[in-house]
Amino acid sequence: MDVVFISPHYPAEMPHFLRGLVEVGARVYGIADAPLSALSADVKRHLTAYLQVPGILDEDDVITRATDWLRGRNVDLVLANWEPVMLLAARMNERWGLVSDNIMTVDAVRGFRDKRLMKERVEAHGLRVPRSVRVKTAAEAREAVRVVGLPLVIKPIAGAGSADTFKVDDEASLDLVLPLLTNVPEAIVEEYVEGEELTYDALVVGGEPVYENVVQYFPKPIISRSEEAVSPAQVAIADLSQARLAPGLELGRGVLKALGMKDGFVHMEWYLTPGGDAVFGEIACRAGGAKLVDMMNWASDIDLYREWARVVCHREFQAHAPRRYNVGVVFKRARGQGVVRRVEGLDDFLRAHAQNVVEDTIFRPGTPRRDWKQTLLSDGFIAFRHEDQDTVMALVREAVDTIVLHAR
Repeated sequence: MDVVFISPHYPAEMPHFLRGLVEVGARVYGIADAPLSALSADVKRHLTAYLQVPGILDEDDVITRATDWLRGRNVDLVLANWEPVMLLAARMNERWGLVSDNIMTVDAVRGFRDKRLMKERVEAHGLRVPRSVRVKTAAEAREAVRVVGLPLVIKPIAGAGSADTFKVDDEASLDLVLPLLTNVPEAIVEEYVEGEELTYDALVVGGEPVYENVVQYFPKPIISRSEEAVSPAQVAIADLSQARLAPGLELGRGVLKALGMKDGFVHMEWYLTPGGDAVFGEIACRAGGAKLVDMMNWASDIDLYREWARVVCHREFQAHAPRRYNVGVVFKRARGQGVVRRVEGLDDFLRAHAQNVVEDTIFRPGTPRRDWKQTLLSDGFIAFRHEDQDTVMALVREAVDTIVLHAR
């Protein structure tokens, strides 16, 4: 099978998906705006050919260049797993007449990209969604406040995850938030849902989930994205038969049908209210970032990068995937700015829990800090797993409280 894979090198997990494609027998033609010399050796060796374009987000230009480049070759499928280029992949599939029973149309992908449209389609299937209004101007946003009510959330219509997402509690906070959205062409003003925030992640064949996963965020992403002092954490739950998760699993499966999902990954966020109800948040027809695929791999001792490739290329899922482990990941942010100078608590944590730790990328002294607003990975993370959920929750609390990075 010959496939085009858009942005095979970025974000950081894309080379794993590329490797999966090659392992299931695909010949992969990569397209991105990075020079070939900037790609890692692993990315280059897995590509059959590569096209550098001036700007990967200039969809019309990319389609024109790719059409010329691939003329005479028989491409079976265009793939993407990065939010900003999902619609581009769908447009290329349609342009080249590749849309079929297992390939998403542009309209279907738009339902996963446009946050207001996705809620309209989900709500039309009788599923619970927050009240929301689409806005383009500050005046429209202020009017929407009267319709939606306070507290509320404002976020881009076509945003990814919780980027540029703000909670508004009153008129004063609205005045502070609106100037931050001047570069956003269109936004959604949405009801703020009280309760816990979790994910529904699934690998899907023909609209039916073949692997499901639930992750709970600590705290809710809207908080961790706005408060630098927070150590964001997330836990993949092994036992999906828990009664409190049933509404979310049912909601996720319903959303797949409402939005016409076909083959591939979905990453959905939902709210568990104090009364035990599941409320839809948003969904993307691609894998979740921030180590979510790795968390699923650690939970079941499988390789979902390869299984995703098998699903999209051959419409099969072959892995034996028992959910044996609960998995926790804690992302750390250094206190202070500049370069990490001192790390407290990490050595003690590693000595005490070496048998549970599966990955540790915590920045060591001498490493410059990342911009915490641009990446959830922040200044590194520590990941661990255990069969017992309470044990993983205790490890999360310990890592949050005792591992401290100092920068200056």
